[in-house]
Amino acid sequence: MAVASEQRKKTVLVTGAAGSLARRVIGRLHGPYRVIAVDFRQKVETDAGIPSYRVEYHKRGFEDIFLAHPIDAVIHIGRFFPHEKTRDLRYNANVLGTKHLLDLARKYGVGQVLIHSTYFVYGASPYNPALLDEDAPLKASEVTQDLVDAVEVESLANIYLWKYPQLNITILRPCNVLGPGVRNSMSLLLSRRLAPVLVGFAPLMQFLHVEDMAAAIECAFQGNRPGIYNVAPEDYVPYPQAVEECGCRKLPIPSIPPSLPRAISRTLNWNAFFPPYLVNYFKYPVILDGRLFRTTFGWKPKRTLNDIFSYYRKQKLALASP
Repeated sequence: MAVASEQRKKTVLVTGAAGSLARRVIGRLHGPYRVIAVDFRQKVETDAGIPSYRVEYHKRGFEDIFLAHPIDAVIHIGRFFPHEKTRDLRYNANVLGTKHLLDLARKYGVGQVLIHSTYFVYGASPYNPALLDEDAPLKASEVTQDLVDAVEVESLANIYLWKYPQLNITILRPCNVLGPGVRNSMSLLLSRRLAPVLVGFAPLMQFLHVEDMAAAIECAFQGNRPGIYNVAPEDYVPYPQAVEECGCRKLPIPSIPPSLPRAISRTLNWNAFFPPYLVNYFKYPVILDGRLFRTTFGWKPKRTLNDIFSYYRKQKLALASP
């Protein structure tokens, strides 16, 4: 009976398994579901019973996983961040890799696909409305070519969402995700003792704990309501305040002329935590309206801003102690 029960479990492939967020999602799903872990960076050590693979998503070897396992659903978290690799390598991995994944999902009868996107796709502009809902245009590629791959992944997912409804595609656009193990630009920045702040600008920002984002993905997966959703809390805080509450010292950066902060970032090689192409996000607010996701899935973040920022404060105190 135990073997039969195991065979009836839904099989879920999770990409980006080496990342902090994907590891938490895998931990939540393992047990009720049969999970397969995949990453393009390394073969991830997993719990017993979780197959793990290292494979590049845009290459032929990816199909071998679909041949070896009867995959029912895919949770696509793995992608290169804007500060990683060259633009061409990111495009191949993120855009061509996502297209290959969606084509394989169609070919092998996958019944559900969840794609983890980013709020960067909206673009940072002084003309943004106070709250951005899911119908707002995606203007990031107009601001910088370094975010073209993020917008194109969404465009691809949208095409497949409407053209192939049997895939039941859900696209999540979260705000800044922070917390233990997270290696995105904002987390790397707030882990530093000195954090750059543009003189004359204090954009409002939203922050979400990585555990709450993992819970959001679990809710969306279990609810299986195809569509596009912003994932964000109701509260927000000015960026300079977030810097202070994370225990960072503010490093004032001149903001005039507009090209100057980008030049400083390039000169000082700040690409990992204050990339030139993200400078506008430290000028203008990009505040997400997350009501649709919260009401559709009954999700609510459990961690407060202080819970999020205290991790970075404690991190610095630990490094300072003898």
